[in-house]
Amino acid sequence: MKYIFLIFFIQFLFPGEPKLSSIKFAEGYAKPVYICQPPGDNDRLFVLEQKGVIKIIKNGKKVRKPYADLRNRIHNPIKPGDERGLLGLAFHSDYQTNGFVYINYSDEDDHTIVSRFRVSTDPDRLDTESETVLIKLKQPFSNHNGGHMVFGPDGYLYISLGDGGKWGDPYDNAQNLETLFGSILRIDVDNGDPYAIPDDNPFINNEDAMGEIWLYGLRNVWRFSFDRETGDVYLGDVGQNLWEEIDFIAASEAGGQNFGWRVMEANHCYNPAEDCEQTGILPIYEYPNDANYMKVLTGMDEPNVDGCSVTGGYVYRGENIPDLQGTYFFADYCSGNIWTFKEVDGKAFEFKNRTEEISLGGGNFTNYISSFGEDNNGELYIVDYNGIIFKLISKE
Repeated sequence: MKYIFLIFFIQFLFPGEPKLSSIKFAEGYAKPVYICQPPGDNDRLFVLEQKGVIKIIKNGKKVRKPYADLRNRIHNPIKPGDERGLLGLAFHSDYQTNGFVYINYSDEDDHTIVSRFRVSTDPDRLDTESETVLIKLKQPFSNHNGGHMVFGPDGYLYISLGDGGKWGDPYDNAQNLETLFGSILRIDVDNGDPYAIPDDNPFINNEDAMGEIWLYGLRNVWRFSFDRETGDVYLGDVGQNLWEEIDFIAASEAGGQNFGWRVMEANHCYNPAEDCEQTGILPIYEYPNDANYMKVLTGMDEPNVDGCSVTGGYVYRGENIPDLQGTYFFADYCSGNIWTFKEVDGKAFEFKNRTEEISLGGGNFTNYISSFGEDNNGELYIVDYNGIIFKLISKE
């Protein structure tokens, strides 16, 4: 009996890390790819459906009428594995005043379009006729469109662009500073026509480079995020066929970093396959691409694998699970695995597989995790491409 008491006493003194779980927050979506919340609005969350529709969750309930229906100008991804469509959404930092919304999508002619819209007189409806195109970029192939956008702590808009697609970056776009492909862009949407390039962008004075480029040497960053407390940047760069990676940039760094693709795939030589020059910044974390993507496309579960397509996430900064402050969450689309680590001096520590613990949908099937989302309170959401939005919670 005294030993049982001792165990409980130790657990009381050292409670350890809290157990996690998830709740089904909303469902019934068609290929959802992102969820986010406008600054200054804690009542509504916005869900992107890849086909071109944006829907609202208001005070925890789905709003029947969509915020925007853009299907008349967006490529409809009917075939499995089609990476085009409605890909990114970012609300201006001063959205409550100016009503500006930025949307990243693929049109039917394989252009990547980044446009600004304005909310209508009805706050639950976007004025879809208010479109101003900022960037229109012809894609050489149909895949690797990137598509994520976020306003940074500095007020600039950051945009991810893939390497242009196909296999192995055949045009070597990601190492070419004269093209926007394979990079993260940084632009000033409050000045210029239709935008300006910030004076402190790393290549603004380089005649042989595109001034919009902030980071390069990237294959296809599907999701990236800023740590809202530190300003550090985490990028989930989808790998070729052997390695998936999470990249990291500290807030103190000025940009201009080369992450190595296509010379490197994560920490490994890709082209050439051996004795390559160790080009670029190496990832903070990598894991093997060991799932069969074709099986995933046909809906077959791939058990006991790491995955085949990384989904970048967020550093947890919410109040509901205080012991997880500073923990980075990310996942894999193909396997449904969810992992965490903490960054210390640019390295990953306390790595943990959280898949069973979080147990999306009871853990009875593979969840195709297309994205994470973060609300204004720092709480995290997980987007299942099957049509469900989950919320991360503490398991009491």
